[in-house]
Amino acid sequence: MIQLIRSIVPASVLLLLVSETLVLLACYLVAAALVIEVDPQFFLFEELGLFRICIVVASILIGLYLQDLYTRVRISSRVLLMQQISMVLGIAFLIQALLTYIDRSLMLPRFLMIYGSAMVVVALPAWRMLYVKFAVNAVGTQRVLFVGASSVLQELAGRLLSRPEFGHHLLGYVGQQEFPDQVVPGLPRLGELGELKALVAEHKPEKIIIGMSERRARMPVQELLDMRLSGIYVEEAAAAYEQAFGRVCTRELRPSQLIFSTALGPSARTEDLHTALSIVIAFIGALLTAPIMLVVAILVKATSRGPVFHRQIRSGLKGKDFTVYKFRSMRADAEIKTGAVWAQKNDPRITAIGKYLRKFRLDELPQFFNVLMGEMSMVGPRPERPEFVKTLSEKIPFYGQRLSVKPGLTGWAQINHKYGDTIEDTITKLEYDLYYIKHISVALDIYILLNTAKTVLLGRGAQ
Repeated sequence: MIQLIRSIVPASVLLLLVSETLVLLACYLVAAALVIEVDPQFFLFEELGLFRICIVVASILIGLYLQDLYTRVRISSRVLLMQQISMVLGIAFLIQALLTYIDRSLMLPRFLMIYGSAMVVVALPAWRMLYVKFAVNAVGTQRVLFVGASSVLQELAGRLLSRPEFGHHLLGYVGQQEFPDQVVPGLPRLGELGELKALVAEHKPEKIIIGMSERRARMPVQELLDMRLSGIYVEEAAAAYEQAFGRVCTRELRPSQLIFSTALGPSARTEDLHTALSIVIAFIGALLTAPIMLVVAILVKATSRGPVFHRQIRSGLKGKDFTVYKFRSMRADAEIKTGAVWAQKNDPRITAIGKYLRKFRLDELPQFFNVLMGEMSMVGPRPERPEFVKTLSEKIPFYGQRLSVKPGLTGWAQINHKYGDTIEDTITKLEYDLYYIKHISVALDIYILLNTAKTVLLGRGAQ
């Protein structure tokens, strides 16, 4: 598995994307050879046929991405796969129809589009099923042995078993005699800790992941050192957990791990690029959405009593308070009696129009101006109210570290975790935020923004 833009993108997924691009191109090129009456080379290069085919292929790939077909490679249902691909092709046909109002010369000839898409309906699902069956395990598959059966290791095993594209072949786990009842679901218990050397010789793992419930005076340090020197990669469960889940495991996190981390926070150059990217995107976003904001402002004012904008104090960089701006989506008197409280699922305080504003994140649009004023970034941990920050910092270790970077309009936690109003949800989001702070980069920002666009377009995760 490789790392791309400091977030985890398995090599098998990248190869799938490239291979499916070639399959799509092949389908429409073969259709062009069968349907086009003129010389195919003349059509492809003189009449911009190849460019027009690329427009169709790009629209299909974007549709596959929006259907989450590059998030998870495993096929849960062949029928569902066919339905998703058919829906994506329907959108591609719709885009072709819309091109008649823009520039008809960009459209594919009707029968080329029909014949090519018919080939795609057959070829693309067939290729994906073959790829999942044969290619996923062939790309970077690594033989992995677990040592111990801690709760972190149990979660990690479940994650790796459900995501074959990560390229791990799990051999089993080595148990601890003092914890005979601890098991790793889905994996065989190969033996006990005292048999580690013999088990390694028998099963020949390429990686050993350590997740013991209790290490003092029990970890076979010398044997593990010998194995590491022999070429077997040895890794702590917390490090493997971070790579597999894309979040820091706070249960296993010690301050020294952050202090001595080689990758923690942005460099001065990265911070400058991060700020410049935020300002440029916020400026463009504010210009493009100005008509939408005008319509939203009118709707908010017309459908409920109270101001158009909701102003709220939030904690920013280094704990400095600032005023965040949103379109009002709740009743004006929502917190008069209760004070500051978290939003709830199906919150009765939300106005009729507010439900839709939240679903498509339209209530957040005024925060473009917070970004332009330098109080926020486009990407970062979401800003929280000072009273919540104080309470949560007392209850949750490392919560205050979220304030080490500017808060963001969107963030790594927002694209990876559902909205939640419990302490457990807050801890999970903190783990994602710490991962972002640890691996912050412009490329990761772009990845988050692209995924945010998908979330907004599909109306996911709002509350």
